[in-house]
Amino acid sequence: MNFVILWLMSERKIIHVDMDAFFASVEQRDHPELLGKPIAVGFDEARGVVSTASYEARRYGVHSAQSIQVAKRLCSDLIIVPVNHFHYREVSCQVHEIFQDYTDLIEPISIDEAFLDVTNNKRGVKFAVDIAKEIRQRIREELHLTASAGVSYNKFLAKVASEYHKPDGLCVIHPDKALDFISRLSIEDFWGVGPKTADRMHAMGIFNGAQLRKASKCHLLDVFGKVGAVYYNFARGIDERPVEAVSVRKSVGCEHTFMEDMSLRSSVLIGLYHTVLELVGRISKSNFEGKTLTLKIKYADFTQITRSLTVEKVLRGKEDILPLSKTLLSQIDYSLEHPIRLMGLTISNPQSEEEIVKHPKWIEGTLAFKK
Repeated sequence: MNFVILWLMSERKIIHVDMDAFFASVEQRDHPELLGKPIAVGFDEARGVVSTASYEARRYGVHSAQSIQVAKRLCSDLIIVPVNHFHYREVSCQVHEIFQDYTDLIEPISIDEAFLDVTNNKRGVKFAVDIAKEIRQRIREELHLTASAGVSYNKFLAKVASEYHKPDGLCVIHPDKALDFISRLSIEDFWGVGPKTADRMHAMGIFNGAQLRKASKCHLLDVFGKVGAVYYNFARGIDERPVEAVSVRKSVGCEHTFMEDMSLRSSVLIGLYHTVLELVGRISKSNFEGKTLTLKIKYADFTQITRSLTVEKVLRGKEDILPLSKTLLSQIDYSLEHPIRLMGLTISNPQSEEEIVKHPKWIEGTLAFKK
């Protein structure tokens, strides 16, 4: 059966395009004085985090999601550039206009990466690698940016390939070479394998694709649950997921990192109130309808928990969401010794399947409340 699936999938032509250090590259393009210098895009404040680091900064160990303060200690010459999401989204749209010259089957993964199914492309180009080359060349010539691309017969391998020769690289994984490539692939480089999963794999004696392929499906299911079947298939070069040009929106949410860790109940309630107001605004803007409210709390030690409630009616306004969010908060323990660093709220469980994903589900901000 696996050979039949592989043969059918080998006819597909999938490209994964990943912009190189996107936010930082846009800033360096627009501000030539930043070219060749270590920069980090983010907010230069006590609780600021790095959104994107230039490759010059990455040589010092600076990376995305890192504290700005830590990044500055790692690189004393680091230049912090404020985030300009609106402009980055404009540039992202320009990249997608290039994609659309080749196919309408475009699945955005984030603002700076996407899958393209070019099996039946608009230009009638036979080889996907030629389309990938054209796209990368046009991004360079028209937008003065660089992108890396991976080409293969499924999304898993195209994604892995795009990371293989970054930055400004192109990698093709041919169906005939896929199993050999996967055998050599480090388990950390498998799509969906994070540090904790990698540690569990290592404990099982699995460090690469060849060793993963030897693990039975039943064992992987026992250890990892449903995702174990995904790892089992990935090890065999199987990924049947289509490139979906339109995705159904599953949730709407927002979260805030507080300027100071909070343990005083009145301050936490104020933070909750403002988070509810922002969530209501996002729901209204997106016309999303959901029945499940989830509260996310991250503590000062970076541990986090979530609590959820599902109700019968659609959650839209403050009068619906605020009482439920207070109920969820009452289930959360916090104290001076265990203060709250971040708070988030999300609405999910949509009533309608007509909600379309147009923006990332979470946008992080900062609220300046005192303890």
